[in-house]
Amino acid sequence: MSQTVKPGYKQTEVGVIPEEWEAVPLKGKVSIAHGFAFASEHFAGHGPYRLATPGHFYEAGGFRDIGEKQKYYVGPVPSDYVLKPGDVIVAMTEQADGLLGSAAVIPEQHGYLHNQRLGRVKVLSSDIQLDYLVYVFNSPSYRAKVRETAAGTKVKHTSPEKLLEISVRMPPLPEQRAIASALSDVDALLAALDRLIAKQRDLKQAAMQQLLTGQTRLPGFKGKWETKTLHDVCQKIQDGTHFSPKLGGNDYLYVTSKNIRFGMLDMSTAERISAAEHFKIYARCDVKKGDLLLTKDGANTGNAALNPMDEPFSLLSSVAMLRFDSRNHSAAYFMYQILSNFGQMQIKDAMSGNAITRLTLQKIRALRFSVAPLPEQTAIATVLSDMDLELAALEQRRDKTRALKQGMMQELLTGRTRLV
Repeated sequence: MSQTVKPGYKQTEVGVIPEEWEAVPLKGKVSIAHGFAFASEHFAGHGPYRLATPGHFYEAGGFRDIGEKQKYYVGPVPSDYVLKPGDVIVAMTEQADGLLGSAAVIPEQHGYLHNQRLGRVKVLSSDIQLDYLVYVFNSPSYRAKVRETAAGTKVKHTSPEKLLEISVRMPPLPEQRAIASALSDVDALLAALDRLIAKQRDLKQAAMQQLLTGQTRLPGFKGKWETKTLHDVCQKIQDGTHFSPKLGGNDYLYVTSKNIRFGMLDMSTAERISAAEHFKIYARCDVKKGDLLLTKDGANTGNAALNPMDEPFSLLSSVAMLRFDSRNHSAAYFMYQILSNFGQMQIKDAMSGNAITRLTLQKIRALRFSVAPLPEQTAIATVLSDMDLELAALEQRRDKTRALKQGMMQELLTGRTRLV
């Protein structure tokens, strides 16, 4: 049964598009050049050139500043492989899920090098707007085609030839410009929100440094502080089960280290187990509302969050539970102490292991912090919690803006919504 196409549109190999649009491969209209294999012997922590790598791409597209992970280059550089601000690069190796085919624009900082596994995009036709093409590359439909044509099993990779053979939706040049401008405005809003979130995080870290060490005292507090270990202040420090229960039940949540972020328990990806499996392991670690959870195994060791739930759940051994007597100590105060720079430094020094790092219960008990009187603990935790709420509101706004952009891309890049 043939699909009915509404007036003003036509059916093509890429779907229904406006009659004025084309569905064409980019071969002959765009070039994508391979990068250069820069010698690792010239890699350095600082230098005149920055190496662009697949790590510089967000999975959904766009350029990522990788901060301290940035590699520099101090060797001889062919002039053809120095990228300019505004150049467009595309990831031809999938070093992270969904990365393959991602496009990014080189920022204003000079000195990025066109490294191997990256393609540099140049427009050869006056009928194509480069800014528009970036959004095409980052659209779900184009990226799905890239994966279909990719080679490799463990690590997917593509080539300039394969990328240029994929047919894309191509509106007239004025409409390309209008679409790119509209999406660019949303990108600018997202960038502003990212800067605001980064600033708020810096302010919170500064507040933690001042308040959790007693360098700055909140109004009305003058009591003496003491230095104590977690063993001194906790009623109980215990980890979860050391065997893996059978997953797939519907009765009780099963929490592992992946569910714990800095200051937040994320249950959106938590598995469930049966009541029988739950009661096999619950007696070992009977987590209660208000207990502090601390990850002790793996890459995210040192993450901590309070348990806000009345519902009982089972806990894996990769997570420790710390219980405080609320009449004497605030669990939230010690969560922020653990998440502070000083707390994270202690945890890093206490970890052991090679392939998998671990934080033992003995090491957790020995962690040492400055302890304010209970009323001041509560007041400090309230100040920092309020800052967390402001951060969460900003992050929620950013997530909604990202979702809005995805919806706009779906409408504008398919011609369902027209701007001209």
